[in-house]
Amino acid sequence: MSEKTLHASHEAERLAEEVARAMWPKDAASQLLGIRIVAVRPGYARLVMTVRADMVNGHHVCHGGLIFTLADSAFAYACNSYNKNTVASACHIDFLAPAKIGDILEAEAVERSLSGRTGVYDVTVRNRNGKIIALFRGKSYRISGEVIADITAAQGSEERGD
Repeated sequence: MSEKTLHASHEAERLAEEVARAMWPKDAASQLLGIRIVAVRPGYARLVMTVRADMVNGHHVCHGGLIFTLADSAFAYACNSYNKNTVASACHIDFLAPAKIGDILEAEAVERSLSGRTGVYDVTVRNRNGKIIALFRGKSYRISGEVIADITAAQGSEERGD
């Protein structure tokens, strides 16, 4: 790998991390669930969540909607990692095994395709033993704007009282 390619790779990783730091303060849903960002790089994100007692359903296992939210959050950080505002256009999840109170779930989002304004991302949700709990596929669509520029502009308007 050339020095120029290595530098570009480091710059892309730095940008992905900056985007995650910019998105996090406004990500109230992920914060509410206690989700933590472990790693972000271009087209990739790894997040974790501990299943709490208030997250279980009537079968005393983690509510599927909360597992979906963890996967969807990983998907969001992965597809926004290029600092281009990106939203979900479609998502699908397969639940393969239950998660229980105390389980630490890890969602790993990996970009499979990125072409023009659309992308495809696979997210694998595992427990701490490596057992696959769910498989999620998200399709992304890039909209106008940039994450960091939009957040900086919004913060400026809040400070001015706009």
